[in-house]
Amino acid sequence: MNVFTIKDLENLSGVKAHTIRIWEQRYSFLKPQRTGTNIRYYSNDELKTVLNVALLNKFGYKISYINKMEVEEINKTIVSLSYGEAQQEHIVNELIGYMISLELDAFEELLNDNIRLRGIETIINDIIFPLLEKIGILWLTSHINPAQEHLVTNIIRQKLVVGIENTVANADARKMALLFLPEGEHHELGLLYVHYLLKSRGIKTLYLGANVPLPDLKFIVKLKNPDYLYSHLTGAAANFNFEKFFQNLHSGIPDTPVIISGPITLTYKKNLPSNILYMPPLGNQVPPFMSA
Repeated sequence: MNVFTIKDLENLSGVKAHTIRIWEQRYSFLKPQRTGTNIRYYSNDELKTVLNVALLNKFGYKISYINKMEVEEINKTIVSLSYGEAQQEHIVNELIGYMISLELDAFEELLNDNIRLRGIETIINDIIFPLLEKIGILWLTSHINPAQEHLVTNIIRQKLVVGIENTVANADARKMALLFLPEGEHHELGLLYVHYLLKSRGIKTLYLGANVPLPDLKFIVKLKNPDYLYSHLTGAAANFNFEKFFQNLHSGIPDTPVIISGPITLTYKKNLPSNILYMPPLGNQVPPFMSA
């Protein structure tokens, strides 16, 4: 069983930890356990409960009213919400729940049903991307087992690859981006999302993939002369040295702009070399300077 901290619940639900503590004191739907040092921790079911309660509260239901509802009634009420945003958030929350409990058939069936109904591009932007953000949160806080992540991300990877393959490349594209992950970084989903996003916006892409040694990267850059390099860092190895990575990129490929995105970049606060640019957390738009 996974266990989660109150900070995990805050990050995943958008509800402040202070508010979650108030809910615990006043209502009965949340009963965390405590460690020997009196630190709260939460089960899979409690995470799902907080996600559902937060969703209903966000769309107008009072906590005192939700507290009186049975689980089945909460689920039915969520399904009945007419707001498109509410349904998107509900689907993402369901997928998180299926991932945590390793209900892989249900996970893939839910994704496939929505792809059939709404199309792969809509699902990539509205469902898969927000899901990747939440998986990234769980990964960075070490509150997801690597086996859970690998099993579900392989399913998501298949959907992203289908989306990329179904996107018609722009034969007249004037800009080209080379996508890679450095040695020690194997979490490819964010980079695949960037690949899909750039290709769908008319930018030519070269996809090197994960765990690319710097000499190999330099060889391709010299051969193909891309306009940009792009790397999305999610969870590199513990011994990964950001400063060395940036300096090697700067000294080895000084004339090509390198765009770095991903949640792990938020931990590096030093000045960047002149050809390294940070992107904020991914959205569904490419940077204006990369427009085709």
